[in-house]
Amino acid sequence: MDTQLDAELRANILVEALPYIQEYYGQTVVVKYGGNAMMVLLNLVGVKVVIVHGGGPEINEMLGKIGKESKFVNGLRYTDRETMDIVQMVLAGKVNKDLVKLLEQLGGRALGLCGLDNRMLMAEKKAAAEDLGFVGEITSVNTAVINDAVEKGYI
Repeated sequence: MDTQLDAELRANILVEALPYIQEYYGQTVVVKYGGNAMMVLLNLVGVKVVIVHGGGPEINEMLGKIGKESKFVNGLRYTDRETMDIVQMVLAGKVNKDLVKLLEQLGGRALGLCGLDNRMLMAEKKAAAEDLGFVGEITSVNTAVINDAVEKGYI
């Protein structure tokens, strides 16, 4: 009986989702990290999903482990060379790969990319009243690698 209810519930969910699936089929959707199972479902029904993740808590934890205190200026982390190296290690290494692993455990096909890959993200130093170190603003996005990945079915 539970199996029939589960199947019935799933069928009802898909019927309700069908208009959205039809509207977004084949489209690329950029999602700020969250709702992993939903992103796998979107991918499975033909929506091309690109996830942009952060990692502030993980960065803070690693900085704490090495005894480096974060400095914030108007809500932005001051980023010197040492902090930049740690941010890259945490985001491109740990957070990115943990997310890939989780998405694959949920049945998705995932590929972790970094803004440094193929000069995907280009930035200029952020103009601010107080120096922010290496904090910047994105000036261009090279979408070629992203498009290649989503066309091959990867989240």
